[in-house]
Amino acid sequence: MNAPTNFDNLEVGFDVPALPGMDEADIQTPCLILDLDALERNIKKMGDYAKAHGMRHRSHGKMHKSVDVQKLQESLGGAVGVCCQKVSEAEVFARGGIKDVLVTNEVRDAAKIDRLARLPKFGSTVTVCVDDVANIADLSAAAQKHGTELGIFVEIDCGAGRCGVKTTPEVVEIAKAAAAAPNLTFRGIQAYQGAMQHMDSYDDRKAKLDAAIAQVQDAVDALKAEGLEPEFVSGGGTGSYYFESNSGVYNELQCGSYAFMDADYGRIHDQDGQRIDQGEWENALFILTSVMSHAKPNLAVVDAGLKAQSVDSGLPFVYGRDDVKYIKCSDEHGVVDDPNGVLQVNEKLRLVPGHCDPTCNVHDWYVGVRGGKVETLWPVSARGKAY
Repeated sequence: MNAPTNFDNLEVGFDVPALPGMDEADIQTPCLILDLDALERNIKKMGDYAKAHGMRHRSHGKMHKSVDVQKLQESLGGAVGVCCQKVSEAEVFARGGIKDVLVTNEVRDAAKIDRLARLPKFGSTVTVCVDDVANIADLSAAAQKHGTELGIFVEIDCGAGRCGVKTTPEVVEIAKAAAAAPNLTFRGIQAYQGAMQHMDSYDDRKAKLDAAIAQVQDAVDALKAEGLEPEFVSGGGTGSYYFESNSGVYNELQCGSYAFMDADYGRIHDQDGQRIDQGEWENALFILTSVMSHAKPNLAVVDAGLKAQSVDSGLPFVYGRDDVKYIKCSDEHGVVDDPNGVLQVNEKLRLVPGHCDPTCNVHDWYVGVRGGKVETLWPVSARGKAY
């Protein structure tokens, strides 16, 4: 893999946290590092799984916000395109050369709709979710204005309690309107059950998905009866993809966190009761942090605090060690319990973040490491794209 940027005139620390060829020990902290071997194995494993089960995999870009990671998911893992949550994210990926972009969210603001309708001019197929028939006319008008085509997924609320319609008649109504509207194409159904993704128990997650699958099947049957068979039935996440893959209803997955794996996802159990980060997926994303103080014999202070991560899903854990524990944080500091006083000032630790998505969004760069050496740097291309 090659770095996407010319680093000749960049200075470590001022511009970037590291440069290709450096030792991992010399990387400036706190920063995000990617274990490239683990990342590639995760991506290939998901790609092989999807192919073996006759599924398309559309990887979720809201997790990594990186054109470079997305391109690796496509080249190595066979991903067919990217999911985005915001128009600004979709703009970054389309301009970055990603040819199939799905906005897995509703777009209602007039200016955002106008921006969305321009995106196919970058050579991308663009699809957006709809849960209100009134949205169809606005999307159609914008696409006609720019001479473009937009695909439409009708979003079903199959348990997440967020966007999406609840009843089959609503699905049919919106699909009919999309199919009849100029410059729009009804392409399928968005049915992502996000509320159950982090439930510890495999059986509890399955029960939630069984209910969702029945709801989606009813909508698909009704659409077929109207001559509107959906091309794609899309959904599935890192905590549920095996259920959608074996449902006979879904044909597209939208997994994201599997590639990096964080502490919150890692703790959930597979069918055999094992944590999924101890067999199914590997930790590939880490916050590299340095010990900056050890004034107290049993506590070390590191430089990765709240500004280097999101703790909405819990604190990070120290990777590969059970003798020290990250126990609390403030803006600029993390406190590590070190009961035996084994850590040294300037020693580096790898932290597995509690929640990878918002953690990635506060960093500018991924430092790709292989065999203890920096191999590449990738920008967090869509960092801060929340509009």
